Amino acid sequence: MKIVIIGSGNVAYHLAKAFTQYKIEIQQIFGRNAEELSKISNEFNIPYSIENLEDADLYIIAVSDDAVEKVSELIKNDKALVAHTSGSLPKEILKGNYRKASFYPLQTFSKTKNLDYSKIPFFIEAENQIDEKSLLELASIISENVEISTYEKRKYIHLTAVFACNFVNHLFARAKEISDSQDLDFSYFLPLINETVEKIQYLDPKTAQTGPAVRGDERILKLHEELIKNEEQLHIYKTLNESIKKMYQ
Repeated sequence: MKIVIIGSGNVAYHLAKAFTQYKIEIQQIFGRNAEELSKISNEFNIPYSIENLEDADLYIIAVSDDAVEKVSELIKNDKALVAHTSGSLPKEILKGNYRKASFYPLQTFSKTKNLDYSKIPFFIEAENQIDEKSLLELASIISENVEISTYEKRKYIHLTAVFACNFVNHLFARAKEISDSQDLDFSYFLPLINETVEKIQYLDPKTAQTGPAVRGDERILKLHEELIKNEEQLHIYKTLNESIKKMYQ
């Protein structure tokens, strides 16, 4: 199978890395950012282009959600299978007479962070069983956790991921704002963060909840509110504590 990856961001980088690691040949990586494409090309020995999109059996579009539709119009090979990597878009967003699919890896990607690709869940959707089987087999070379998923299911997977990853990371950033404002070393909190994440491997998150809100400790809640001078931080603090209280009422 001749494979082309379209994109030069985090997802494209890690797919290129994963495929290379598992000896899956990539014919080309294509995109508009020559500098980033060049880095990927040099690291994984994959030809790249910003102008000429080669013919392939499979195109994997790994670009931002708002660019998927426009990028998909560049593919003129009607015999190809084209899959995007978005968790929130239907396969029908792809514009062309080719066969359409999704190839969604459930993970947060940063180019500087090494990942164990075998643990990443991949969710596959295609227009027919033959293409489903092809994508399942491809993903199964990389990952031990691959399954067919409808768009309806994938939408909720992505929504859950936003709560579990993006929102949580934003709270880490807000926490660091507070620690920085008081010249506290943020590394103090890394064992706590690691234990919080480790604990939910074994406990239901609802059961694992601790803190003043779940205990109903209004004195501590009030003290914290008085300490917070930033209005956005205070709003987040109050909103999350109210949510915790309601969950355990």
